[in-house]
Amino acid sequence: MRIRLDIAYDGTHFRGWARQPGLRTVQGELESAFTRIVGGAPRLIVAGRTDAGVHASGQVAHLDLDEDQIARLPRRRRDHDEADAIAALPGRVRGVLGQYPDVSVLRASRAPDGFDARFSAVWRRYAYRLADANAGYDPLDRLRTTTLRSTLDLEAMDAAASRLIGLHDFAAYCKAREEATTIRTLLEYDWRRGDDGVLVANVRADAFCHSMVRALVGACVAVGEGRIEVDDVVAIRDARMRIPETKVLAARGLVLAEVGYPADELLAARAEQTRRRRDADDPAS
Repeated sequence: MRIRLDIAYDGTHFRGWARQPGLRTVQGELESAFTRIVGGAPRLIVAGRTDAGVHASGQVAHLDLDEDQIARLPRRRRDHDEADAIAALPGRVRGVLGQYPDVSVLRASRAPDGFDARFSAVWRRYAYRLADANAGYDPLDRLRTTTLRSTLDLEAMDAAASRLIGLHDFAAYCKAREEATTIRTLLEYDWRRGDDGVLVANVRADAFCHSMVRALVGACVAVGEGRIEVDDVVAIRDARMRIPETKVLAARGLVLAEVGYPADELLAARAEQTRRRRDADDPAS
């Protein structure tokens, strides 16, 4: 049985999503909890492996269970069926993790045929929160908002963001990984001020390179501070070289907000298409 899990976490005290020996990670915490609940050695496959300090409100993963593990699923009443046992999983995970954990399974459901949390996804959406001098510093938001002392030009930042949308090579806005492609389709990128005055970036793409969102945010901050011009973000992208003016901003402001999937009947085809493309783009994988 394959189960879809919708997950949220505060990434402050995690060394990222992926399990690492001797380090506290989101995957490690959740897999340990599932081991206590269903036994065996459950492994989570995730839509997007977030870096250290990055948060998530809409992360998605899947979990495969064998017959013995299915039999151990918690049931709220003896006469309740398999669907109820799956729906009860988030509460059981919460019980294992404690009263105020920094990671939580929001929902659990039986995955449709062909569903793969990673390879069936067609896009990922991130949000980035940034407080400038106009917004001020709110200590209650310090773990999810990056703070700058400068005053930022929101209109210029939004204009620069719009210039970057489309299918391009984003090598200038990624941390390079040998043999891996840096060509991505940036579907949305815009900036707004929230009701609290904080600047919020909305960034959606088919996939992201390592540190891509934080680098894109850093480029628009350079525009907002007047250190580079609006059209410079395109020139930097097309030159495919990183420059000191476009810094990778802190992880604390970044949240994986949403993962998009096609209709159920297209899930398997999408997963196969993504696997083939990944293998062609990254022969070392």
